[in-house]
Amino acid sequence: MTVSRMIAELAEKINANPAGLDGLSAVFHFHLKESGLYQISFAGDSVSVAEGGPDQAACSLEMSDSSFIKLVTGELNPTTAFMMGKIKAKGNLGLALKLHAVLQNYR
Repeated sequence: MTVSRMIAELAEKINANPAGLDGLSAVFHFHLKESGLYQISFAGDSVSVAEGGPDQAACSLEMSDSSFIKLVTGELNPTTAFMMGKIKAKGNLGLALKLHAVLQNYR
């Protein structure tokens, strides 16, 4: 599965059942080494996705495509990946932890 398709399917799942967002309201940038920049915007009860980053992000995460896929599927622990340098984060790291908790609700 491509990263683009995975992100689209994740957004569909979230928008179909937004209760798992737990009130998350923030813009994230995912700088993926092979696929480029994706912006994922959480707005309390919905999520939107854009290629590129038109808005300012509260949290930016940089990783390989394979690390992103493993992160979304639960095969990669984000804290361990951060400590090992597989994920680089800028901005509000508390939001990155909240994002991980939200992603667990949609696996």
